[in-house]
Amino acid sequence: MTVFYGVELSSRLLLGTARYPSPKVLADAIQASGAEVVTVSLRREAGPEGSGARGGQSFWSIIRALGVRVLPNTAGCHSVKEAVTTAHMAREMFDTPWIKLEVIRDDETLQPDVFGLVEAARVLSEEGFEVFPYTTEDLAVADRLVEAGCKVLMPWGAPIGSARGLNNVYGLKALRAHFPDIPLVVDAGLGVPSHAAAAMELGYDAVLLNTAVAEAGDPVAMAKAFAMAINAGRMAFAAKPLEPRDMAVPSTPVLGKAALGD
Repeated sequence: MTVFYGVELSSRLLLGTARYPSPKVLADAIQASGAEVVTVSLRREAGPEGSGARGGQSFWSIIRALGVRVLPNTAGCHSVKEAVTTAHMAREMFDTPWIKLEVIRDDETLQPDVFGLVEAARVLSEEGFEVFPYTTEDLAVADRLVEAGCKVLMPWGAPIGSARGLNNVYGLKALRAHFPDIPLVVDAGLGVPSHAAAAMELGYDAVLLNTAVAEAGDPVAMAKAFAMAINAGRMAFAAKPLEPRDMAVPSTPVLGKAALGD
C-alpha cells in the first residue's frame, strides 16, 4: 500500500490514458493493470483534434465507469502561466486538487524546465493544489520542490516514450536515500516490465507509465505484466536483497568437508 496526500492506494501502478488503439482497449488495459489512478490531460479529455466536445464526453464517461481516481496533468505546457492556468481548468473539470505538474523545456527530449517547475509548484501549492511534479533525478531540484510544498516527487526514468528504462540508476538511488519519507514515483521512459521491477527494487513507491502499455502489441497483456513486475519488485525490496559483491562466496561451507584419501 502507498499513500499520496493522505489517500491510501493498494496498487503501485499509475497508468496514462493516451495513445491507445481504442476506448475498449484502454478500459480493458486499466482493468487488467489493477491501477487505481489514471492520468488525464485536459487536451486529451477534450477529445482529439476535430472530435469536439462529444469525444471528450465519451472518453470521460469511460473513465468514470471504471471507478478510478483521476490525476489530471498539464502535459504540453511550456510556461508557468500556461501550467497554472491548465491546472485551474483541470481542478474545475475533474473536481480534484491533484495535479500532475509538467512544465516542458525541450520538445525533443521533453525534459522538464526545472526552474519553471519549481515556480509553478509553489504557486499551485499555495492555491491548495496537491502537486505531483514531473521532474529529473536532480537532488537540488527535488529539495526546491519539497520546499515549494510538494509531498510527492516524480522523477523520470528516461525521456517520455523512449522505452530506455532507468538511465541514471545512481541518481535515482541517491534520491531515494535523500528523501526516505517522501513518496517517489518513477515517471516516464520505461519500456518493459523488468524496468518497472528495477525501479521498485530501488525502493520507489510506484511507477507511472503510458506508452509502454498503450503502444504494445497487446496493451491488455502488457498492462497485466507491468502490474506483476511492480509487485515482484516491491516484494524483492521488502525482502532486503543481497548487495553486489566483488568476490565469490561459496553457498556450501568448506568446514567439515570430508577429506578423501588416495
